[in-house]
Amino acid sequence: MFDGLHDIDWASMEHAYGSAEEVPALLTALRSPDAGERHKALDRYYGAVHHQGSVYPPTAASLPFLYELAADGAAPDRAAVVALLVSIGRESLDRGFESDGTKIEYYPPMGCAQAVAFLRERGAEFAELARDPDPDVRLAAIPGLGLFLDDGDRAAAVLRERLAAESGIAARLRIVEAAATLALRLPAASQQVMDWLAGLAADPAQSPATRLAALVQRARCTPDEIGEDVVPAAVGLLRETARAISVRRIAPAPGRPATPTDRVAPQIVAAFEDLDRHTRVYAPTTVLLRTFHEALGVRVPERTAVLAEQLSSPDPGSRLDAVRMSGELMRTWRGDHTRLLLLVTDQLTTADQEVAAEAAAVLESCHPIAAPAREALAAHIDAQRAAHSPNVWAAPHALLRRSHQEAVRALARLGDARALPSLLVALDSDVDAWRAIQVAGHLPQAADQLVPRLGDHLHRIDLSQQRTEMSANAILSALAALGDPAAVPVVADTLGAAVRQERHGVTRSALKALGAFGPAATGARDTIRSLTTVTDAHVRPAAVAALWAVGGGLSEVMPLLLGLLDDRITFRIGDAADLLGEIGPPASVALPRLRGLLTHDYEWVRVHCAAALWEVGGQAEAPAVLDALLQAMAKNSATANHVVACLDRMGPLAAPALPLLREQLALPRRGGRFQSIDHDEALQRVGRTLIARLDPSAPGAPAPRTA
Repeated sequence: MFDGLHDIDWASMEHAYGSAEEVPALLTALRSPDAGERHKALDRYYGAVHHQGSVYPPTAASLPFLYELAADGAAPDRAAVVALLVSIGRESLDRGFESDGTKIEYYPPMGCAQAVAFLRERGAEFAELARDPDPDVRLAAIPGLGLFLDDGDRAAAVLRERLAAESGIAARLRIVEAAATLALRLPAASQQVMDWLAGLAADPAQSPATRLAALVQRARCTPDEIGEDVVPAAVGLLRETARAISVRRIAPAPGRPATPTDRVAPQIVAAFEDLDRHTRVYAPTTVLLRTFHEALGVRVPERTAVLAEQLSSPDPGSRLDAVRMSGELMRTWRGDHTRLLLLVTDQLTTADQEVAAEAAAVLESCHPIAAPAREALAAHIDAQRAAHSPNVWAAPHALLRRSHQEAVRALARLGDARALPSLLVALDSDVDAWRAIQVAGHLPQAADQLVPRLGDHLHRIDLSQQRTEMSANAILSALAALGDPAAVPVVADTLGAAVRQERHGVTRSALKALGAFGPAATGARDTIRSLTTVTDAHVRPAAVAALWAVGGGLSEVMPLLLGLLDDRITFRIGDAADLLGEIGPPASVALPRLRGLLTHDYEWVRVHCAAALWEVGGQAEAPAVLDALLQAMAKNSATANHVVACLDRMGPLAAPALPLLREQLALPRRGGRFQSIDHDEALQRVGRTLIARLDPSAPGAPAPRTA
């Protein structure tokens, strides 16, 4: 076995982490009689040779040996190897080829084309693997029929044969999915597959799950032809499927060794826990329903109807998956999500703490539109405190603790002081205090109670340890948001410690916090001034901004800002332009440089400089400002929040932007910076107000504002 393995110059190839010279040992370990050794080798292969789906030259070069393992009936863990082969092939098709089949060229070269060529040469052999005596091998091999077998008639025949032979829901769903993949890949096979799927969907002799799969996969093939009857039919079949599938308790996540927190920040540990949690699928129909939502695309009301049915399932795993999918819909697509928000909110009262925790986490992530959930969140928190003690934030039961913490964080994000008691428990007990710190800045009305506690936490941070940087930055951000000058001494002390320890990120955060306190932080002016000439790209502009905020003179600040405008680092230019805009007309000496930067090759620089040009130069600069803003937004929609904010300040002079504004607000997907829900909701709010102001014919439009 593995003839020729050592004839390949593996060391000349690279995978995600460098030389691929380890690949022969990994492949050899995959046939080891030791299960632990096989698992370790497979994990390493996915992590390095097939890293996050990437297909490198050594990935493609290893395929003959992986296939040899898959075809050997005596080899252990064959199903895992077949699944790996299918994953490599699927990712190669997705990453290596355009939708029209054109090969995508990469530099350095990838192994996608070689991998697809090898697997398609053996496409017929996947038909035999799909008939293997081992049901796990069959399950893993079925997608290969749709992906790799180029004889469409034979592939369709094998799929029909397998559907008749397989009784398990997972296998049947994969068979129907493979049929749709085949139809999409081979136009010659499309009509017979589509007719077969239509027949399955209408066949009362088939199980509800099979009929649902056929309906969904047919919609996947022709999303533009989804009729009004498809969603109601899918909802009905989903309801029947839910009744037919037994209710299962959500299994706890597999135990993992604790990450040593003396070297890793708790935020990082939690991020990996969330990633692991969110990659788990709890219901057999979830992947199918994700496909349906992708096919429905912009049809938010129809997708909401499907999610409403998912969220009413008696199976907690199905509801958990549906909660996550609901969050994805609300964060990605615009629309009136009130109904869906309330359906997610209803999950707070479920007996399953993991579902409740996920519902609260979704409400937190959707906090700009989550106001309808406010009272339910407060009631849920009060009920938990009454049932499990006021210290439930620190409860020993992990699921209960997470459920409570997520709900408290969601309520705090809404600025509701009823979250405060649990936040104080977190800060006083130091149990998951970092979770409370992240949301504390949303409660300025409780600054008198939060600031002393946050200051104490900040004072105790040891900045000689790199892992503490994230915590220090979070506290400084919260103190800046709360705006209580009582925090100035501890922030100033932290600035000094950060400078001594050369923690530039913390230095920048401390400078921004001192700047937020304005003249109340005048005592730190000398320290701030000393940082205005440092070389660190982030510290210098933050120091200049803080110096102005705490009372630095114009004569001192302007030369520093002009120097930043001449910098090659683009975000320094943007930071300087923002401060010039804040200074306004007194900064007129910068006008020539700002005008010149409107031709910069980076649209973000042009946007920041155009906004500053308006604030400093006023109406005389309007034509150039407007032209720069509109060109930037047309090129990069991520600039929309900054552009629209400046247009709003320009008043009637922004009227030529109306067509682009209407176009932006008509988009179904969320826009704005990072396409996040908070940026997009702000963009829509300001954009609608601006359109109403600029368009005299708009019903109820307010009187135009003067510049």
